[in-house]
Amino acid sequence: MNKRILPHGVYAITAEKFSGGRNNIDVARAMAEGGASIIQYRQKDPKTPAEMLAECREIRKITRDYGIVFIVNDFIDIAILSEADGIHVGQDDLPVPEVRKLAPDMMIGLSTHSPKQAQAALRAGADYIGVGPLFATHTKADVVDPVGLEYLEYVEANVKIPYVAIGGIKAHNMREVLEHGAKTVALVTEIVEARDIARRVRYIREIMKEYGITG
Repeated sequence: MNKRILPHGVYAITAEKFSGGRNNIDVARAMAEGGASIIQYRQKDPKTPAEMLAECREIRKITRDYGIVFIVNDFIDIAILSEADGIHVGQDDLPVPEVRKLAPDMMIGLSTHSPKQAQAALRAGADYIGVGPLFATHTKADVVDPVGLEYLEYVEANVKIPYVAIGGIKAHNMREVLEHGAKTVALVTEIVEARDIARRVRYIREIMKEYGITG
């Protein structure tokens, strides 16, 4: 199995601010119990590097136990030290080729918001791209305007590396995303705000199974 191939299925992202008082480790464990294919550690509120590393090492243990891909957002040092499977960066972070120098064997994902950025990501050697935000989202302070499903259509037709659809995706609009070809879908508040996170992930997986996605 190629460790740098993004699997299909639920790409679950932590967001402690929206998790109803639950910590990232407990949230990640519930995501794993529900059957997420990928868990991304995303920490936008201030924590010390030592705190984030400790959390990521615990989540790394959980994801290994469940056979789940573990990705760290933004913090390349934390990703390397916690032995994550991948690192996800944004347009204003270190360029993909520079990240590759630091983590040559790690899966590298890059957020993209336009066809131009998608093609640049291909040239840079990204292993997968984030496609979005498809809908309005408020989980990040610096979020760009929604790109809509037209960009998703472009990527599905023209970009030959894996991608994850992201941004404002909920159970009620996820079928639209799946109908446009997405096979890996990222959700944040739809999962972390749920009273029963594992049950919510299982419900999302059932929707994906309607479209033949069993990851």
